[in-house]
Amino acid sequence: MSTLASLTTQITAVGALGTAAFGLVDAFKALPGGGISRAGFKFIRAKVKELTPSDPAIDKGGLGQAAVLYTLMSQWINGVDSGDQLNIAKSQIKLRLTPTTAPSLAITTGVDPTILTNVSTKIAAGTSLSQQESDTYGRFDLMLTTLLDQAYQRADQRYRNVAKLTAIPVAVALSMIAARYVPGISEPQAALLGLVATPLAPIAKDISTAIGNSAQALQVFKS
Repeated sequence: MSTLASLTTQITAVGALGTAAFGLVDAFKALPGGGISRAGFKFIRAKVKELTPSDPAIDKGGLGQAAVLYTLMSQWINGVDSGDQLNIAKSQIKLRLTPTTAPSLAITTGVDPTILTNVSTKIAAGTSLSQQESDTYGRFDLMLTTLLDQAYQRADQRYRNVAKLTAIPVAVALSMIAARYVPGISEPQAALLGLVATPLAPIAKDISTAIGNSAQALQVFKS
């Protein structure tokens, strides 16, 4: 039992090293330009550019494409809830729905360009939509949500993959530094611990718990 207890402690410690490496990597978001977070944001940028066709009347204001991207990038770097980020992105794009941008947005979202243009005109005038226009606007809203969600999902996946890869050398470096102050640990051993720390971090607690539960079950069976 003492050996199993030592093993679970070691697994937990290695997982903690991986978690610390992840934390340092996540802090790299504070670097100028967003650091490694830019690896994922490119998917959002590409989709938002597609969904923000040019309109000289609004491009120079706070809803210009550059302003929208700056807002979304700030939220991405600050780690705002992904659902909130998506809703804000969708709101800003819908605020850019004008008779000028409607035809392009209609093509991108797969709705009727003429009807969506009529919708944009009526929204600007504050007049009621017909049933057909309401249905078209609803489909436009749904497709907008779907397209943005795809972009945010791909962005999050890319960021997590890059973060995992970046965390590996960080964990190795932390382990190598610690090895200088811990007697009996060689540099190769420290490097090996650093390599396994990152992939082990997300499941270290589960593995330790599973081993502990298995040990208890064996003791009950033995008795």
